[in-house]
Amino acid sequence: MIICLDVGNSHIYGGLYRNSELVLQFRKTSRERFTSDEFGIFLRSVLKENNFTPEEVSEISICSVVPDLNHSIRSAALKYFNIEPFFLKPGVKTGLKIKYRNPLEVGADRIANAIAAVDKFPGKNLIVVDFGTATTFCVISKQKEYLGGIIIPGVKISMEILESSTAQLPAVEITEAVEVVGRSTVESIQSGLYFGQIGMVNELKKRITEEAFGEDKPVVIGTGGFSRLFESAGLFDIIIPTLVLDGLFKAILINRESEK
Repeated sequence: MIICLDVGNSHIYGGLYRNSELVLQFRKTSRERFTSDEFGIFLRSVLKENNFTPEEVSEISICSVVPDLNHSIRSAALKYFNIEPFFLKPGVKTGLKIKYRNPLEVGADRIANAIAAVDKFPGKNLIVVDFGTATTFCVISKQKEYLGGIIIPGVKISMEILESSTAQLPAVEITEAVEVVGRSTVESIQSGLYFGQIGMVNELKKRITEEAFGEDKPVVIGTGGFSRLFESAGLFDIIIPTLVLDGLFKAILINRESEK
């Protein structure tokens, strides 16, 4: 079995693969720092509580955008699973041609998304929209070229900024808005968060397609924790919430093959 961990700014999103099937998903906050013992015990407890045997884990695949946590997570893998974890980082095999001016700047989570997208839709131009702490776009050509992307404030960040930077605007539930014109402060904020993201994503999709692909329409994939919120908005061709985990699973297989 293989554990895959997406270490983000708000959560650690984890999955367990048995053979090629994702059989377990779990989350843990990453906003509070933890020791290697705390994280190792957490991982083993998650597995045991879901009737999986920790000793059957053979590999751990990780992408992380929180460097401060990497040492604790690596130490937990070594102590509690006797495994040297695989980190998706510059220098490892991805199957992609990174066209960033500085390839080292591309977030590991975005690379994981791209690996999975290319694997699931070979020979297609792709736009991956990830609704996480930030809303990110990955643009990948049918030649497996990672052309670049876009990063904008995510829906939760936008809400938190409104709350913390204004005297009278409250925190609100992040939900699908029914009407654009809000009839209360709460409804107005909810409308702005929901329809604001939709407007940005639609405009950016249009501009990306014109600039990168011309008349060759891309497949648009939605993923990330808030992707289901926009399921009825017509933004995507398909939503794959587990895309980053699938990419981590694929990445460790690619690098396992390259070592033979």
